[in-house]
Amino acid sequence: MFKIRIPATSANLGPGFDCFGLALKIYNTFTFETIPSYFEFIVQFKGKEIPINQEDNLVYEAMKKTFEMFNKDIPGIRITEEINIPFSRGLGSSATAILAGILASNKILDNPMNNEEILDLAYKIEGHSDNIVPALNGGFNITIIENNKIIFKKISVDESLKIIVVIPEIKIKTKEARKILPTEITREDAIFNLSRASLLTASLITMDYSYLSLAFQDRLHQNYRAKLIPGFYDVVNSAYKEGSLGVALSGSGSSIIAFSNSNEENIAQSMINTFSSFNVNSSYIITTADNNGTIIID
Repeated sequence: MFKIRIPATSANLGPGFDCFGLALKIYNTFTFETIPSYFEFIVQFKGKEIPINQEDNLVYEAMKKTFEMFNKDIPGIRITEEINIPFSRGLGSSATAILAGILASNKILDNPMNNEEILDLAYKIEGHSDNIVPALNGGFNITIIENNKIIFKKISVDESLKIIVVIPEIKIKTKEARKILPTEITREDAIFNLSRASLLTASLITMDYSYLSLAFQDRLHQNYRAKLIPGFYDVVNSAYKEGSLGVALSGSGSSIIAFSNSNEENIAQSMINTFSSFNVNSSYIITTADNNGTIIID
């Protein structure tokens, strides 16, 4: 028996569309046990068992693809999935499942793949890299794709910086959130995002958060996806009014993340109350960056 613990991730972080990702101290844990035959799984969300069909189980799908790649059959496996990262909320829950399946398969097969090959396979299954890379490596990651291969640089993030994750009861599928984005952008908007992405990276490296509110600005995706989230701009403004350093949509949404070095409870409550004024129920988690990434526990 062994366990794999994988952190939540927040992608894009404003200007870093499809290339920035940050690991958070919120975890999904997957326990793998060998059994005589068949594939069994139990999925628990915050301790409560939830029904999921095998064909919809991403851990199984990732294991199946990995074993097929090596022309092997999946042995008898029982998986217990302890889920704390909500589904379809822009926090990388699907990335944790895909990585868990690949990493477990790799371990069972006696580690034929290195981390680079694991990431490349995960990218092929997931379709984008901005959640997978930080989920495996931890920290803030900048990723690019070159010849269908992932290239990344990791930056460790100040763990004294508080991160408020507000999670509205609104499900948003990444594929649907991509459909509403424009196919072309102006040069002005490209420059706008490049400058903010550079500023955000420098701010995290130097731990100088003076201009973090500017660094989280974006013109490529947030304004379009905001239409899917009632009260989005009011929630963002409420966080800034309570002293947040920077606020952004997490991934494709619907979660919103706010960064702070003080007053985090008031920031969170203000955001929750603002969502309520738009008849949207929500919850929050106050956490920090995870710089360690995935851990396998024997």
